[in-house]
Amino acid sequence: MADARTIATYDVKAADYANLTGSEKPDATLQSFIDLLPAGGHVLDLGCGPGTASAHMRAAGLLPDPVDASEGMIAVAKEKHGLNARLGRFEDIDGDAVYDGVWANFSLLHAKSEALPDHIAALFKATKPGGILHIGMKTGTGAARDKIDRLYTYVTVEELEGLLTAAGYDVTDVREGAEMGLAGTIDPFVIMRGKKP
Repeated sequence: MADARTIATYDVKAADYANLTGSEKPDATLQSFIDLLPAGGHVLDLGCGPGTASAHMRAAGLLPDPVDASEGMIAVAKEKHGLNARLGRFEDIDGDAVYDGVWANFSLLHAKSEALPDHIAALFKATKPGGILHIGMKTGTGAARDKIDRLYTYVTVEELEGLLTAAGYDVTDVREGAEMGLAGTIDPFVIMRGKKP
């Protein structure tokens, strides 16, 4: 189940997050994901937040399906970008081979560790053959809340690769780094891509 305190933080800070993540064009990571997808491809934006990535994907000719568990974020995505964003939790994702790509950019880090295998398996099922999963997670071990009350599940690079492989994806790209987020701390992360055979 979704963590109520995490969602409450996003509801309150939706406008702040939109300002933090706003951009006139896709960053290199999003652009490289877009470049891998077919023209007119259907993309699940899981944990879409204020809708910045979906807006860029739409501008590139893709068909984004923006989903978030925060009503505040959904409202911003609709108002700022005119997106058909919808309320939904990780466990609500279903469907069989409906998406050419899944953009799960620092969203599944709010899922409980024991739920991650089922969530990634559901994403694999929902991805078309040849489809691409992008996932960003904070690296580390265990679970903890940040200073603005969001609950995080941390993974090691090896754990995340194991989760994608167990679901059926071929891991095609791994990148590690560190950046500052909404809480103002600089945290290590991993970005990983998987391709459905």
